[in-house]
Amino acid sequence: MARMTTTAAEEVATERRRTLWDVILGLLMVVGGLILLGDVLFATAVSVLLFGWTTLVSGVVMLIASLGKIRSGGFLAAALGGAVLLVLGLFILRNPIVGAVALTMMTGALFLVSGIVRIFAATQAPNGRVILIISGLISVGLGVWVLLNIIPATLSVLGVLLGVQVLMEGLTLIAVGRLRAPKKQ
Repeated sequence: MARMTTTAAEEVATERRRTLWDVILGLLMVVGGLILLGDVLFATAVSVLLFGWTTLVSGVVMLIASLGKIRSGGFLAAALGGAVLLVLGLFILRNPIVGAVALTMMTGALFLVSGIVRIFAATQAPNGRVILIISGLISVGLGVWVLLNIIPATLSVLGVLLGVQVLMEGLTLIAVGRLRAPKKQ
């Protein structure tokens, strides 16, 4: 068995650096997150439209990319995937309320399933069993609440999740900055 050695040039190392731009961007994201949390209905609409446009554009790109696979194989799968994404994006953009309900139901199901998985994982975990059970129970509770209260949840859950995500990204940028490769000497 040959032993592999690496030189300093072959190693890729990253480090965290916080610059003034990280702090400025982080502050803007914190403000944006607070604005989104202040109007969760608006944030829900933004998240549904963003998801719809992203899905639509991804479908178009995938359909175009599938043309390059006509002779090499994989055309049918890529074209079918692109067509499904394209239709899904069009459906969400034409019916954003139905799209919001569907995304909220998926979110509730995700909370429910991830909570159940955490609870079962706690039975096998030697450490952190209590934390896994508590977080699993909270996720199950959130999932059940979302699925049993679909209309109120549709008006708020996606917006709250988007607002919290933007807020946390901003706080993270302020606190630690971004990962960067060190400068070459």
